[in-house]
Amino acid sequence: MTSPVTTDKADPGTRHNIIGYARVSTRDQNPKAQEAELYAAGAAKVYVDHGESSRITARPQWLACLDYLRPGDTLVVRKLDRLAGSERILIEILHELADREIDIRSLTEPAIDTTTPMGRALYGIVAVFAQLRVDTIRENTRRGLEYARAQGRYGGRPKALTPAKVKEAVAWREPDEHGRPKKTYQEIADLFDVSRHTIMRAIKEAENRDG
Repeated sequence: MTSPVTTDKADPGTRHNIIGYARVSTRDQNPKAQEAELYAAGAAKVYVDHGESSRITARPQWLACLDYLRPGDTLVVRKLDRLAGSERILIEILHELADREIDIRSLTEPAIDTTTPMGRALYGIVAVFAQLRVDTIRENTRRGLEYARAQGRYGGRPKALTPAKVKEAVAWREPDEHGRPKKTYQEIADLFDVSRHTIMRAIKEAENRDG
């Protein structure tokens, strides 16, 4: 596991920091080239995961990066595949960043730059098509399950979060004696074997219902 960069010019007390994230999937790869590009793009702090798969979201430095980012910050990556190895995971990450008012910029994909009006428009189109693809896969899966049930076969997973689990998740986000949440969103997600975005959405919906 590689620690964040040693030179840290980011100011957590202000907004609009540019924060970089780099990842290499194997130990024999060197992330220095990615780091250099991110610095050149204006990143004040870079988080690096070394030898971590893009198919999982619980990457140590990625979680640290998410915890550091604040509304108004810009996350810079060399390419979107540094963030996720599947469309489903990528869409969850992009939705989470948008919900938290964090911009994103890809150095090799000009359409992905939510810091500019044109970039936001193109990003929206890209996100719509990616979501459409995922929705199509889900719809095909649903139809397959319905057909299987009609044939007397049953399958599929139960609902990810029951009301009891949502209530427990909300309780874990209550502050401890130091004023900090008892567990992070990722810790709760790992506890229930769901995505971080699923936990955040469920807690937000519960809080809105309870007023």
